[in-house]
Amino acid sequence: MKQLFLNVKDGTVKLLNQPMPAVKDNMALIESLYTIVSAGTERGLASFGGKNLVQKAIERPDQVKKVLEKLSTDGIVTTMESAFHKLAEPMPMGYSGVGRVIACGKGVTEVKAGDIVAMVGTAYHCEINRVSRTMLTKVPEELIDYRQAAFCALGGIALEGIHQAEVVPGETVAVIGMGLLGHIVSRILDAYGCDVIGYDVADKQLMGTRLKAFIHSEDDSAVDMTKTLTRGRGVDKVIITAATDSNAPMDLAAAITRDRAIICMIGVTQMHIDRRPYYERELSFRIARSYGAGRYDATYEEQGIDYPIGYVRFTEGRNIEEFVRLLAQKRMEVSDLITHEIPFEQAADAYEMITKNPNKEHYIGVLLKYSDNKEKWKTTIRSAHAKRTCSGSKVPLGLIGAGNFARSTMLPVMKESGKYEFRGLATTGGVGGAQANDIASFSYTTNNYKKLLEDPEIELIAVSTQHSSHARFVVEALKAGKSVYCEKPLCLTLSELSEIKDAYENAEGELFCGMNRRHAPLIRQIKKELKTDQIPAVYDFIANAGFIPKDHWVHDEAAGGGRILGEACHFVDLLQYLDGSELTDLRVTAAHNNAYPMNDNVLLTLTFASGAIGNIVYSSMGSKKYPKEQLRILSNGAVYEMDNFIRLKKYGSSKSVKEKLEQDKGIKAEYDYICQVLRGKCKNTAILDAFLGQEMLIKGMQKVKSSL
Repeated sequence: MKQLFLNVKDGTVKLLNQPMPAVKDNMALIESLYTIVSAGTERGLASFGGKNLVQKAIERPDQVKKVLEKLSTDGIVTTMESAFHKLAEPMPMGYSGVGRVIACGKGVTEVKAGDIVAMVGTAYHCEINRVSRTMLTKVPEELIDYRQAAFCALGGIALEGIHQAEVVPGETVAVIGMGLLGHIVSRILDAYGCDVIGYDVADKQLMGTRLKAFIHSEDDSAVDMTKTLTRGRGVDKVIITAATDSNAPMDLAAAITRDRAIICMIGVTQMHIDRRPYYERELSFRIARSYGAGRYDATYEEQGIDYPIGYVRFTEGRNIEEFVRLLAQKRMEVSDLITHEIPFEQAADAYEMITKNPNKEHYIGVLLKYSDNKEKWKTTIRSAHAKRTCSGSKVPLGLIGAGNFARSTMLPVMKESGKYEFRGLATTGGVGGAQANDIASFSYTTNNYKKLLEDPEIELIAVSTQHSSHARFVVEALKAGKSVYCEKPLCLTLSELSEIKDAYENAEGELFCGMNRRHAPLIRQIKKELKTDQIPAVYDFIANAGFIPKDHWVHDEAAGGGRILGEACHFVDLLQYLDGSELTDLRVTAAHNNAYPMNDNVLLTLTFASGAIGNIVYSSMGSKKYPKEQLRILSNGAVYEMDNFIRLKKYGSSKSVKEKLEQDKGIKAEYDYICQVLRGKCKNTAILDAFLGQEMLIKGMQKVKSSL
């Protein structure tokens, strides 16, 4: 199937090919019929992409600040590489459409195969989308022109603004900004029995939008005209739908309202509030969060867990349901807003029109129409550009999962090394597969990971999925005769670890876990110079890990297992490597802080057979401006300080400082090490440390949880 992506670097769009997604629990597969091109949101993104770096920086000072903070801790080369990679990654476009259900996952009971549905969120410009049950609604048969349901996201945004403004039937409501969203808001308000006064810098009245009046927003008499239309009181509510860099809509809204009115923003403007009118008339200002309650909540949007209707009447899903109801019952209509139907294959023409409009066309609602393309049903696709290599020195790779780490780090580093052949990629769908192929073109991509295990030409399986699935994929791949590279952690439970050990002992292939820091050049230098594997040392490591919101999947016990099992294992392995002797004891002490209830502020105390001791402070409470990782080692009359893998200070008979321009956490060296082991040039000794370290971490965290 084909999906539309935006190149943020230059503003161009392209159609990328990938397998149709696999169905998941609480989700449905939807064959797209129409998706809407947002002349506001998508035009803004495309226009931003077309700007040069200086213009991008001026428009997004918040991102520039983040870059500067990273620059101060990670070095100039690492920061620039990260920034340019982000710009180069294709961005999926689209968020609203109408389609036909082709399959339903477990838990989806509201619709069935064959139903026409309105969909939002992951309703990309894509031939087949996978959408959560909470973000779609069935289109009634009464709505014959179901193209109108493609406007459902805009309808949901409009309704959320109306709800947040607490609009009551019979009120007079001002709509500032008479673009596509403004007309939809106005028509819903009219259907609810409100008088609507429209405002804009140009006359954008339409026959299908019934207004009490239209007022030019820059007219000097706009406020007086509003008072005349409202018996001198002012409007009851204001909904701002405008998209502008100006604060004029905010100033106008404050000037035309009655006492104790509510102003709600669903557009994008400056938001400087003049205290005087707000104080004198006790005005309220609110912002509506996209389509409604549930937006940006992973449990709602990804897991399909709905909010009880007794507590939340209008969620994302129930807002689009209400919009479709109004259309089906002919309380309103938006078919006249459709000015263009453009074949999906010609989507680039739609973006050229909304950004540059070389032909000066009049447009409001622009739909992409999808044809009956038989190719979209393929579960495995082969790349037309991938070239097979004949060199036996390269390692044929099969990748399961295409998450952020795989795309931002693993694939770019492997590609640059020239030591890997990208044979097969398996993902269940989504945008990651196309983005991964844009980095390293795999010979084929599939939605069934078992095809990689069955491929006799694949030597190494890389696992880069959510933590809870690592053990299953590792065991299956080892039993299939493959070598395996698994991103950390190996597993989340002792029973999973036991299964992995058994599979590895009986396997022909090798097993590697992504503990790259032991391969970092500065760490290797420290071990060599201090001889930590011969002379006992004291280790002190600080991981200034940064805050991750509580609802992130990594904190989910079932999916992520928590940050200590998922990331602190890195630092345990690092100390294991430096010391070289067996880790005999590991104790975990967790901080008790009501503001940080995720057990991601801990002190790890390590004891080694050599007599060495280690201390690891892992915390989410620190500042981003402070280096993320610091190591101090005291041994044999010397002290070494390693600062974030870019700086090394030595204190002994004299002091010296070594500083690098590029942060190097050992990832490239780790991937070289994997190749050397697979080609018989060295032995795999790291995996035994990974087994022991993970076992002790799991036991340590079990004690922490049992003490709570």
